[in-house]
Amino acid sequence: MQERALLPLIHDRVPAHIETELEFAAVFEAYYKRIFNYIAYRVNCRYTAEDLASQVFEKTLSKLPGYSPEKAPLEVWLFAIARNVVNDYYRSRARQRFFSLDSIRELVSGKKEPETLILGRERSDRLQVALDTLSPKERNLIALKFGADLKNTEIARITGISESNVGVILYRSMRKLKSEIGSVEEL
Repeated sequence: MQERALLPLIHDRVPAHIETELEFAAVFEAYYKRIFNYIAYRVNCRYTAEDLASQVFEKTLSKLPGYSPEKAPLEVWLFAIARNVVNDYYRSRARQRFFSLDSIRELVSGKKEPETLILGRERSDRLQVALDTLSPKERNLIALKFGADLKNTEIARITGISESNVGVILYRSMRKLKSEIGSVEEL
């Protein structure tokens, strides 16, 4: 969608060695927020999400010259890279259990009162426990829907699942979450 408007303008006006940098800048500007939100929704930590988003765009920059629009739309390609980076993160994390300083950094932050931070963390923990009851496929679809703010048709293109199946899986996943958490007010 957006890449159709951005890339032809770039190709017509600049030499090849600068072309990749300009393509990347356009892709970064158009997709960073959605990629970051998707990752943040999956990893539940802003600092880790920033690191992983930068890894996604590093890989995108290195692979951009080999990108072929005939194989997959740019958005699908980017979210596949993001999904793989998140999966790699969880694989490496499973191998090495460590104490995360990110949660302490957020707690010690002087921006909010400690009570507010603790209550927010408890809500986040309850949501995370509820999300952990879902399968990885369901969590991924939830992250694409609410983290990356994608429509069901876009999710279907990215995942290779039919649009109606995406809707059914999301509906059932939300029902599971609601039964785990209760209402949003209870969060």
